[in-house]
Amino acid sequence: MKLYIDPGTGSMLFTILIGIFGTMYYVIRLNFVKLKMRLSRGKEESFQMEKIPFAIYSDHKRYWNVFEPICKALNERGVDVVYLTSSEDDPVFCCGLEHVKGQYLGEGNRAFAKLNYISANIILSTTPGLEVYQWKRSKEVDCYVHILHASSDVTLYRMFGIDYYDALLVSGQYQIDDIRKLEKMRNLPEKEIVMTGLPYMDEMVSRLEKANPIPKEESKITVLVAPSWGSSSIFGKFGGEVLKELLKTDYHIIVRPHPQSFISETEMIEEIMKEYPESERLEWNRDNDNFEVLRRSDIMISDFSGVIFDFALVYDKPVIYTDTKFDHGPYDAWWLNQPTWTENILPKIGEKLTESNMPQIGEIVERCMKNPAYARGREQARKETWEFKGEGTEHVVDFLLSKYDEIKKAEADK
Repeated sequence: MKLYIDPGTGSMLFTILIGIFGTMYYVIRLNFVKLKMRLSRGKEESFQMEKIPFAIYSDHKRYWNVFEPICKALNERGVDVVYLTSSEDDPVFCCGLEHVKGQYLGEGNRAFAKLNYISANIILSTTPGLEVYQWKRSKEVDCYVHILHASSDVTLYRMFGIDYYDALLVSGQYQIDDIRKLEKMRNLPEKEIVMTGLPYMDEMVSRLEKANPIPKEESKITVLVAPSWGSSSIFGKFGGEVLKELLKTDYHIIVRPHPQSFISETEMIEEIMKEYPESERLEWNRDNDNFEVLRRSDIMISDFSGVIFDFALVYDKPVIYTDTKFDHGPYDAWWLNQPTWTENILPKIGEKLTESNMPQIGEIVERCMKNPAYARGREQARKETWEFKGEGTEHVVDFLLSKYDEIKKAEADK
């Protein structure tokens, strides 16, 4: 008799195996790093002598847009922040904020070797995977706080991505409901979940209101293709087929792959860029800040990427989402065995692009640009996933300062 394992269980087992091997690698690597530090006269201890009240960790410079409004608000209140980054050219180093000190940790294991021994009252990060792979909780950190970098499902992180944070800052009630379900299923203690809103989206709105109009040809529609990465993304499922069909129209096309694609899918991206090189009709965009490219575009084609909501909800523009038959297997969403909020809301804010209707992509673009139902859908999405619109930064900073006071009071009571 043959042993059958369904795809969902297979994905879960595969993820667990990756975790086991990742942990084994981490232990070997960590012991090697500790040995190096001892041989180099305790550089481990010299990384930091005093406990940091507030630390922020960013694994890539592209997340500066998430942390910038928070850093500015803390700076205005005279609060010192140590901004730890894995990007040597992170914008923090030229931000000019008196109370925000940038520190380059290095990439990958170099960064984690330091983070795993850091001493801080609070660490704020948008990086998932704490205590899952190389990034381990330091015994000298009182509170790890996770903040979202997209206005969509928290369950679209890879499995166990936020399980070991102490507090989560969210923007919609459905996110809280999903987290609580996962905690019960995994027998985890309840985390502190705080509804704060989305500071980075509030900041985008403010920038958009202050920005000058972009001069452009009225008859020329600009289509932004902004896929996520992985096997369920546009390029992962369809390759360059979307670009092939768009080039048959008279639209201007901007292609902005997810930054992770250039790391994890280098060969595929290079092949597509070679097949569809830059021209007067098509441009490839890799700007660190996506504000201008979103502002320049009239309509977006994406998949399950969170940027689709930045575009639709901040810029109030139509979207087309691709039918990539999203595989929940590697993500926390698999455990809940239900459609994600993203899957439920997408049909209300845009039209689905499939393999069969792709040759009619021009007609789909025209319909999305004119259909008022999608504008109503965007308003519904704002209400469900963007609480405290315009007040996100204030709520985040108030929570951080309150948490710090709570930690210091507990220390004093001891």
